[in-house]
Amino acid sequence: MSRIHNFSAGPAVLPLEALQEAQADLVDYKGSGMSIMEMSHRGKEYDAIHNEAIANVKELMGLSDDYAVLFIQGGASLQFAMLPMNFLGQGQTADYINAGSWGTAAIKQARMIGNVNIAAECHKDIPTRMPELKEMKWTPGAVYSHITTNETIAGTQLKEMPVTGSPLIADMSSDILSCPVDYSKFAMVYAGAQKNLGPSGLALVVIRKDFAAKGNIALPTMLKYQTFIDENSLYNTPPCFGIYMLCLTTRWMKKMTLQKLFKQNRDKAQLIYDAIDSTGFYRGTAKKEFRSDMNITFRLPTEELEEIFIKQASEVGMKQLKGHRMVGGIRASVYNAFPVAGVEALVSFMKDFEKRNG
Repeated sequence: MSRIHNFSAGPAVLPLEALQEAQADLVDYKGSGMSIMEMSHRGKEYDAIHNEAIANVKELMGLSDDYAVLFIQGGASLQFAMLPMNFLGQGQTADYINAGSWGTAAIKQARMIGNVNIAAECHKDIPTRMPELKEMKWTPGAVYSHITTNETIAGTQLKEMPVTGSPLIADMSSDILSCPVDYSKFAMVYAGAQKNLGPSGLALVVIRKDFAAKGNIALPTMLKYQTFIDENSLYNTPPCFGIYMLCLTTRWMKKMTLQKLFKQNRDKAQLIYDAIDSTGFYRGTAKKEFRSDMNITFRLPTEELEEIFIKQASEVGMKQLKGHRMVGGIRASVYNAFPVAGVEALVSFMKDFEKRNG
């Protein structure tokens, strides 16, 4: 069975060579006689994988020893609650940007814990967009300021990070390590792994140690960031196979080099946006200055044509192009591991489909 071009927004495409290495070692990892999924998380084989994954993340993100790299189960959705539980105390305020569905979800959880100020809001704007820096109204003395750097449903991405005056926190689930970012500007970054880093079931959390030390010590053990720092994310049994796949994926990124990866991501997205903009048949749904390089959203003249487009694309090996159920349309997710050949195939299909249906 041949591989398709998988445009899924997540769980998403993984590097083929990482999958092939995992396949080769699935039953017997490096002569150990065990699969990664069978071995103890305290054993030497897994310990080497775990620590390499941490080292790879630190290298790729350019992190100093002031930061800890944590692997936490529950995905980014748990982080929506775990963050305010640790740092948003009684009588305090946290700032949030609301630019789409994931910003909204984070705000909903934070409001269960404490006071939230919406520093900027544009989640209902059509065409979809991110707030401009001049729109953002930060609270003096806020305990932290939270942004979502890429909204997968809206197809929008922050192109410049704000300066807030309080510890800056970012949900980077759908664009982490996809473009140049100075991660030293953040007190904490988190990301569900299933888009750019590995399989689902794992969240990567990068947190400055002095910020983590301010966390609520009255929380249950597994809800404190300090626990994961103190125990190197090994307080309990971690999602070993997911961390192994993250290790292989970050190896692939290092081998490719970030400079090449970032350029390839920009070029892939631009190929599709050029195809959209070259005709009146397709219509991008996001403002051009905030278009995402990861999730490219567009519409056709009618919903009926969109259904035909999705069906016919699937028949020629391009799947998961249906837009999110909340907004409809078409969404092509082209994360780090998505191959250039898949983008070229989509652009060719788009041009042919317009000729046949325009």
